[in-house]
Amino acid sequence: MTTPGLEDARTAYEKLRAEGMKLDLTRGKPSAEQLDLATPMLSLLGAADFRAADGTDTRNYGGLHGLPELRALFAPFLQVPVEQLVASGNSSLEVMHDTLVHAMLSPLPGAERRWADEERVVFLAPVPGYDRHFSVCERLGIEMVTVPMTADGPDMAVVEELVATDPTIKGIWCVPKYSNPTGAVYSDETVRRLASMPTAAPDFRIIWDNAYTVHHLTDDEVEIADLLALATEAGNANRPFVIGSTSKITLAGAGVAFLGASAENIDWWLRLTSKRTIGPDKTNHLRHVRFLRDADGLREHMRKHREIIAPKFAAVDEVLTREFAGTPGVEWSKPVGGYFVTLTVPEGTATEIVRLAKEAGLALTPAGATHPYGEDPQDSTIRLAPTFPVLAEVRKAMEGVAVCVRLALAERG
Repeated sequence: MTTPGLEDARTAYEKLRAEGMKLDLTRGKPSAEQLDLATPMLSLLGAADFRAADGTDTRNYGGLHGLPELRALFAPFLQVPVEQLVASGNSSLEVMHDTLVHAMLSPLPGAERRWADEERVVFLAPVPGYDRHFSVCERLGIEMVTVPMTADGPDMAVVEELVATDPTIKGIWCVPKYSNPTGAVYSDETVRRLASMPTAAPDFRIIWDNAYTVHHLTDDEVEIADLLALATEAGNANRPFVIGSTSKITLAGAGVAFLGASAENIDWWLRLTSKRTIGPDKTNHLRHVRFLRDADGLREHMRKHREIIAPKFAAVDEVLTREFAGTPGVEWSKPVGGYFVTLTVPEGTATEIVRLAKEAGLALTPAGATHPYGEDPQDSTIRLAPTFPVLAEVRKAMEGVAVCVRLALAERG
């Protein structure tokens, strides 16, 4: 027997399908309007403007460390001393991938052997988390053990217990500010414990993917504790690899990635990286310096980003609040920065909601993408990425998501 609620939900869904929408909330990409903010950067360097502040000809080989003035601009935001910060190519994912490949093939400072020579290599994966982190581990044969995420970061009681006794656990993935996808901000206590906790592996590393360090959605610029400084104070200077990029600041396809670490780690990384490149695109580095100018210029540029995307996040919250406030099992994050909203639905319904959305012309990130191997044991997490579509499309897409959630819940009973 069909209940009235189920019948209404099916009718609403069939109406949604008939609209023939083609909308996409799958990836955290900047919109065309955001990219337009930085398009003038492409014409900044004239034919005679190619020398760095120290006179270096940026057109030529060399300079593996990256342009000094660009490193100086971003060092405070990434909480890394400028001499310990590398400005690299376009992709921070590439930097993280290469760092783990280097560790597989060459012993890290403090390591007894290459990771490739270990019987087993394990990384801790806070969940929900970033699917591309997990993909790197999968490609390299690094096993993953999940750790629950909290509002303050990974559950540190679980992390500390695991790393203290198991020398096969070589690292942990962290997105410490406006975490992907929950928007969580690591508390000072979490950062301190990560920096100082005992680990059975002498070569344990934290991949500190600070991708959203300046990506605020409010006027309040959230700050986090300085992991590199705290680790150094605790005698674990080699533990962090700090990662950042301008991909969601300037041009996603023509940005700059950063790597910060101890002096010993940086020497190790540069020595190995010199085998695959003679130097980064320093003219692009110079272009960024000319465009952003200084810390105030960077903040002003990010304010313009915020004006574009904050209303989109507000629209997501508005629709979800209107449709599901007080609905058992339905919750969502309300981030104050970053690029994502996490929608939590009753156990066993996320895959069905994503399927319904796809059939209605609405592309969502696959259920399970927020967990290693694409497997969410609860099948309850959906990552929403509202930045790329225009505002009206975000609102329409969320109304479509609401219809799909309603139907999945009604069919579940």
